[in-house]
Amino acid sequence: MSGDLTAPKPRKVLALLLIHADRVVPIDLLTTELWDDEPPASALTTLQTYILQIRRMLARTCGMDPAAVARELLVTHADGYQLHLDGASLDLHEYQRLADQGRLAQLCGDRVHASRLLGAALDVWRGSALVDVRLGPVLRVEAQRLEEARLATWKQRIDADLELGRHREILGELGCLAARHPLHEDLQAQFMIALYRAGRRTDALDAFRRLREVLIGELGLEPSRRIQRVQHAILTADPVLDTASALDTAWTWESGSAGAELVAAGRGPH
Repeated sequence: MSGDLTAPKPRKVLALLLIHADRVVPIDLLTTELWDDEPPASALTTLQTYILQIRRMLARTCGMDPAAVARELLVTHADGYQLHLDGASLDLHEYQRLADQGRLAQLCGDRVHASRLLGAALDVWRGSALVDVRLGPVLRVEAQRLEEARLATWKQRIDADLELGRHREILGELGCLAARHPLHEDLQAQFMIALYRAGRRTDALDAFRRLREVLIGELGLEPSRRIQRVQHAILTADPVLDTASALDTAWTWESGSAGAELVAAGRGPH
């Protein structure tokens, strides 16, 4: 849609309008993205010019009269602007729809369906969020939020695959993710569990060692008790590693006389 809108600042405005589609985007938010805390005296007039450029682009793209675009598609309000999609779907919306359905399937215990839906959601995603937009302070926060949501979806799909016994199939993908996010303890724990289940116990312990070195070197912190319990379970070859789901935020390992026992809100291993 934005192919012929090449100037950085109009693209920023369009990106914010698309992210908040069907909602009014306040003028203050737009000016903060464009000029941070130092808007020029001509900020409002310049913003209106950018809106005009976007309306002309939309008119060309949609084959509409510019006046109709201003009336029906990109509408002016007293305190901002609103982009109406009129039933059209963005990649972001398709991703969110599939991810929500996948999470629901996972909550219902349908791990096959959950893995498929969460994988389909991730397939919709192409590259980093807002990769073709020069990010200001507002869009930078939005991009980070989107990337964190994507990573959470990735972790949930891996959880479903681990529960389905697909540890060998996802080892390569999981290793790349763990390398890209060396401080993400949940991903590291998933990687350790997948390695252990694949018969690579030494590699699983090496993954823990690398995590500990990074945490101490960069943050001065020891790994959390949670992932230390995963390490303990690997050291003691605790059978729970082969039967329980991958670490989820609702689960913890608690040390006991017979080793590590997986508990969760009154539920045992399954």
